[in-house]
Amino acid sequence: MPMRAYTVATTAVALEMPGKWIDNTLSHFIVPGVSQSKQGVARKLNPRAILTLAISLRLVRDLGIPLRLALDLGNRLGETGGAEARLAIGGEILLEVNVLAVARDIESRLAHAVEVTPIPRRGRPRR
Repeated sequence: MPMRAYTVATTAVALEMPGKWIDNTLSHFIVPGVSQSKQGVARKLNPRAILTLAISLRLVRDLGIPLRLALDLGNRLGETGGAEARLAIGGEILLEVNVLAVARDIESRLAHAVEVTPIPRRGRPRR
């Protein structure tokens, strides 16, 4: 059974970020779970990619971590999953995120975003 994929616009609504920010982030950084084929074909994000972005955003906003590092940490924490995903940073620092709570929050936001976000038309307009 194929996994659900979401548009950049739907993801932007769910994460409460501008679509341009999502698009630029995906253009500059590799985020596992993002499908992009060629120019002119819209990117699609699976729930795992959106979870990585959500965790990363929290790290950037709350801790001031640079986006590149936050995406790496968000991806590693998302892979761990569970209510207490822990990641040792160096020998003395332990980063803990309740990935399950973030995932549940994103699931409900995505359900709403799917309902309110129109599917963008692509290509030239009809005459």
